[in-house]
Amino acid sequence: MLTEKQKMIAGLDYIQSDPELVADRNRAKALCFKISQTCPTDRATHQALMSNIIGYKTEAWVEPPFYCDYGYNIRLGNNFYANHGCVILDCAPVTIGDNCLLAPNVVIASPGHPLDPVERAYGAEFAKPVTIGKDVWLGANVTVCPGVSIGNNVVVGAGSVVVKDLPDNSVCVGVPAVKIRDITERNSETK
Repeated sequence: MLTEKQKMIAGLDYIQSDPELVADRNRAKALCFKISQTCPTDRATHQALMSNIIGYKTEAWVEPPFYCDYGYNIRLGNNFYANHGCVILDCAPVTIGDNCLLAPNVVIASPGHPLDPVERAYGAEFAKPVTIGKDVWLGANVTVCPGVSIGNNVVVGAGSVVVKDLPDNSVCVGVPAVKIRDITERNSETK
């Protein structure tokens, strides 16, 4: 029989109030709080705390405050930067490629809740992986929903809500986010 944590990671319905999951979330919350309380010029402590949250050594830079559910389901590529107020709800794997920039208040949410109010009241939840390719820039206040894949070399405009996969080499905006143009070598340096 699978534990609730194993169900969560496998993408099955699970009960988020399970004591093991609550303990894991509390651990991540405490570490996120410590990052927020660390002097901004103390890069070594910041990097050590971030590495502790996600479970491996990283050079990623995340401006405080930063919030995540567990940390151990987050995989960050090289040269990753997240501005203030980043939230990564990593109930399922959240994978972000190299050279990615997240503007202030970006939310990446892998969990969701059943539509049935009885199941929601019982504490049921599900999670779907989120994958973000390399060379991606998410503008301020972008929300990325469960199960979404964003391709390589994508710009998502401020305030967009990503509910479906976005293709490589594209500029996407809106609620829901849709592709409005291609990014080509010719126009990659223009606004």
